[in-house]
Amino acid sequence: MRYTGKHMSRALTFFIAGTGSLGFYILGLPLPFLLGPMFACLIAALGGLHLTGAGQFGMFMRTFLGVAVGSSITPELLGRMPEIASSLIFVPLFIAVIAVLGYPLLRYVFGLDPVTSWYSAMPGGLQDMLIFGEEAGGDPRALSLIHATRVVVLVSCAPVLMQFVWGLDLSVAPGLPMSSVSPSQIAIMVAAGLVGWKFFERIGLFGASILGPMIVSSALSLAGVIETRPPAEIIQAAQFFIGIAVGVKYVGITSREIRVNVMAGILYSVLLGLISFGFFVIITRLDLAPSLDALLAFLPGGQAEMVVIAIIAGSDLAYVVTHHIFRIVIVVLLAPVIGRRFPKL
Repeated sequence: MRYTGKHMSRALTFFIAGTGSLGFYILGLPLPFLLGPMFACLIAALGGLHLTGAGQFGMFMRTFLGVAVGSSITPELLGRMPEIASSLIFVPLFIAVIAVLGYPLLRYVFGLDPVTSWYSAMPGGLQDMLIFGEEAGGDPRALSLIHATRVVVLVSCAPVLMQFVWGLDLSVAPGLPMSSVSPSQIAIMVAAGLVGWKFFERIGLFGASILGPMIVSSALSLAGVIETRPPAEIIQAAQFFIGIAVGVKYVGITSREIRVNVMAGILYSVLLGLISFGFFVIITRLDLAPSLDALLAFLPGGQAEMVVIAIIAGSDLAYVVTHHIFRIVIVVLLAPVIGRRFPKL
């Protein structure tokens, strides 16, 4: 009975997500395969419906984003690493400013406990911060809602800016149609995604579902084995499941959680947006990167979500992803160390 109930809940989730995608597409709204499912599931969850994520299959679909990034790594791009490093030096300062301003907001304005405030303020991977925060005695539900709200707000704002400031058409396909990609290339990319995900998950790499496939496909791309990105239809399907994963985090939410945790997430996201804008100005004024690349590199939305936006926007994937990976590496390495040492004020 429980097994059947889970399948019914998942079918309902997919139906709602599909309706959201269709609605966004018909209305001409940006990123219909990502934002449509995300908002449809979020609204349904707020309405009290019991939704269920896609589980391991949803994680598998994420692997194609890692493959998409890895397949963009070429010898020419490796030669640009010194150029990319010139703005990477700003990432530790970026994290420090977020910590100095974000922690007091969550701790003293919203009254969250010190551990929850610290790991909620850290702009690392959502799953990593949940694990670290829960192990340290934080509130996993508050952590989940605050980080999910961060992703929702920042990922929703980015396409609006990109359309109105840069005039980008975000309705274009994120790659070649499947009919233009050879079956052997698709098979190699599927294998690279699976092997990279499971191998690096086993050895404990953070974000293994994206970073593992990225590492494997980068090697295959440099060796000339992978010659193209995953087809547009697969990237769109990956967006769909990422949107579901964010939206269902609001299932079972209470009015108090909306009043405290979601509002904390919204104000924290505004603060992050202002900090990101400050660093965006610095990077562009120093002429270290094109403005669109700088925006996407210093906007701490979810790793998977920002990869999707960078792919669709035609941004410099190597530049954007390198900055996000570096940010997450620093946070994952240092957040638990500092979290154990700072005063419990």
